[in-house]
Amino acid sequence: MTEEGRPAFAAERRERILDLVRARVTVSLRDLAKELGASEVTIRRDVRALEADGLVDRRRGGVALPGRIGHEQSYSGRGDQCAAEKAAIASRAARLVRPGEAIAIGPGTTTEAFARALRSCGELTVVTNSLGVADALTGAPGVEVLVTGGTLHGTIRALVGPAAESGVAGLRVTRAFLSGNGVSADRGLSTPNPAVAGVDRALSACAEETVVLADHTKIGTDTMVPTVAPEEIAHLVTDSGADPEQVVTLEESGALVHVVVADRERRE
Repeated sequence: MTEEGRPAFAAERRERILDLVRARVTVSLRDLAKELGASEVTIRRDVRALEADGLVDRRRGGVALPGRIGHEQSYSGRGDQCAAEKAAIASRAARLVRPGEAIAIGPGTTTEAFARALRSCGELTVVTNSLGVADALTGAPGVEVLVTGGTLHGTIRALVGPAAESGVAGLRVTRAFLSGNGVSADRGLSTPNPAVAGVDRALSACAEETVVLADHTKIGTDTMVPTVAPEEIAHLVTDSGADPEQVVTLEESGALVHVVVADRERRE
């Protein structure tokens, strides 16, 4: 290791990359470069070597454990990841909501943070299949929460299946706020689970606009089931760590991109 505590040799860097990917499941190249004190060119070279050995899979702008395109991480595994970024994204997304509106909110730790940010927004009607979102809004003055039926998908505390989808059909809301597990310029929003994807699509279909809330670790990431096409994303709220190329391409597809800066970045 160097005096600054940074990996000096390729083997050390690659071992550290593996440690970070195992801990977080997916990591952006930018985050790896920052944490290891190396250039993105160097990190890309290391990632290619690790992929050749079958130890990781490359994603656009990032890296994941092999075969993780269909992996759904539990809340306990994601709750603390990018907490500052999620809080900033939630605060910015809340500014898109007006008192008196009806909105839909999908499941996820970011959308739960968003729901908490809505508690002081005044009168709202919220449609959700997320138990976490419903919990976050319990007792909020003037907020009426309509929870879909369905089968509990415990990994993300969401109601899914035909009953959840039919509970949304026929409704009309101003905006649907969705998080998913990845958003890319090629495929839009996606999630690893087909049942979760079905309800995400239903929530998007009942809304005049779809707003995607995604921290930088999700930008450029593809998972198994696409839910909202790039051209159907009206707003993307993300943080300053997002891959600029992906952000620009999503803007060219028609999304209005809101980039926030987490509090910890402001303090640095």
